[in-house]
Amino acid sequence: MLPLQVPFEEFAGREKIAYLPRELDYAGSPGSDPENRDLIYFTSWGNLGFYYNADGIGYSDATPHLGTYDATEEELSLLEGGDVTIEIVG
Repeated sequence: MLPLQVPFEEFAGREKIAYLPRELDYAGSPGSDPENRDLIYFTSWGNLGFYYNADGIGYSDATPHLGTYDATEEELSLLEGGDVTIEIVG
């Protein structure tokens, strides 16, 4: 699906989320115990999540780990309010 443009929103004071246009194939992917700076896929809702406050969140089969990101909480706040392009950066 990449590159992809989606709008992001704040969720629960813990993460920035964006809903994907279709479900990812996550069959066989392990869940995770999210940490700050983790990018996850929440299988129950079909959204991406950029965690910045994962305190107290434990392991879940519904949160396969997709990668990590390098941004401050202030930089993450810039994601809100319009479409954001997501792409792989090498």
